[in-house]
Amino acid sequence: MRAFGPLVRLLRSLVVFAASAVLVTSIASFVHLQAADAAAVLAAARDAMGGNKRIEAVRTFIANGRTRQIRGDNLVPIEFEIQVELPDKYSRRDEFPAQDAGPATAGFNGDRLIQIPPAPPAVARAGGPPAPTPAQQEAAMRARVATARQDFARLMLGLFASSYASFPLSFDYVAQAEAPEGTADVLDVKGPANFTARLFVSAQTHLPIMLSWRAQAPPARGGGPGAQSPARGGPPPGAPAPPGTTPPPAPVENRMYFADYRDVDGLKLPFRIRRAVGSETTEETIFDRFRINARTDARRFEVGN
Repeated sequence: MRAFGPLVRLLRSLVVFAASAVLVTSIASFVHLQAADAAAVLAAARDAMGGNKRIEAVRTFIANGRTRQIRGDNLVPIEFEIQVELPDKYSRRDEFPAQDAGPATAGFNGDRLIQIPPAPPAVARAGGPPAPTPAQQEAAMRARVATARQDFARLMLGLFASSYASFPLSFDYVAQAEAPEGTADVLDVKGPANFTARLFVSAQTHLPIMLSWRAQAPPARGGGPGAQSPARGGPPPGAPAPPGTTPPPAPVENRMYFADYRDVDGLKLPFRIRRAVGSETTEETIFDRFRINARTDARRFEVGN
């Protein structure tokens, strides 16, 4: 881990600028368009990203890259590989070269959680809360699966402007947001487990440029294998709190910015994703490579008992 104070401050200033000048989301900035609808916006986006035929032909993909996560004045490097078998298998394997921790894999296979290594069993301590019951453990597992599916859904909106059977989404047209660089069509997105988000699609390029949603911020990644990033969105609304814990803080606005679109096998994919929580940039992800319809590793989708 190294200190990168000036670069961290620059990244934070960029997200404040983007939130206040590039993508103005207050109601006062909206100019409603009577003729626009969500289906037309999404169709134009998919055309710009390679067309429905190419997008629907994607059965698997593997993505490799690097994430720089901001913690204080430090940038923590993470090397990752994402493997996906559409529509219902998703895993992300993270390695932490600057930390004394092994790799961690998380995701879902159908309705089961992928967590490698598995979480240690909960035990009751003298004077502490009782160990969770089997029903509570099952509820916690379902909440983690829901969180992984939400991560998957957000990524798919940036990659393909699409939703899938594992986490179906509905879209409604909201407005057009004015900005100095142009305009963005704004869509309300809704899905299972009270999932809500707002997708911004450039009216000029028709490419997704931002996704915003409100969520509780979980602990920072790096506390141990499987710890979550604050940019990953936190537990879904209504998820049960672990026994003996205090109520979670109020939800804050989260944002994903999609940029640096490049051609990959006839598709146009974003090679940079920046995440922010509130007014703070939390991490920047750079994709090094996408492999479309590549052979995946079945071990990445193994689930616990």
